Amino acid sequence: MFVLGIDPGLSRCGYCVLDGTGRKATAVAMGVMRTSPDDAVWDRLAMLQTDVRALLAEYDIAAVALERVVFGANVSTASGVLQAAGVVMCEAVGAGAAVAEYAPSQIKEAVTGWGAAPKDQVGQMVASLLGLSEIPRPADAADAAAIALCHLAMAPLAARAATAGFGGIR
Repeated sequence: MFVLGIDPGLSRCGYCVLDGTGRKATAVAMGVMRTSPDDAVWDRLAMLQTDVRALLAEYDIAAVALERVVFGANVSTASGVLQAAGVVMCEAVGAGAAVAEYAPSQIKEAVTGWGAAPKDQVGQMVASLLGLSEIPRPADAADAAAIALCHLAMAPLAARAATAGFGGIR
């Protein structure tokens, strides 16, 4: 099963395609989709849409997992991140993929065992769990891999909960 992890952003949108289930996964593709702040927002969103659509088609993605957008003090980037996440969700649904969102603490908990783990620890665990010789760079790619790993760990539980009538992944 192919899972696409997305660390949403308008300037830098991290992605990771994993093939696998549970904690047994292989990174098939990983990187960052970039758009220039000099371009109009609608053009940047269209570029992101094209890139996401290509990933969904190339790998026959079954599920797309995103980091839930949470903003504290930096409201200035909120709009672009939310717009990017919306484009990804729409493309995923249009391609027939399941969509799931995870809070940053859920992702850290699933990957490191501690919901307040620092970024470098998350990166180290991503490398370890995927059998990589080094932490993926840039950090947006490592974050996307952590999100995909979180989904692989959490999806079976969510599916059982949905079967039992407690909601589930949309």
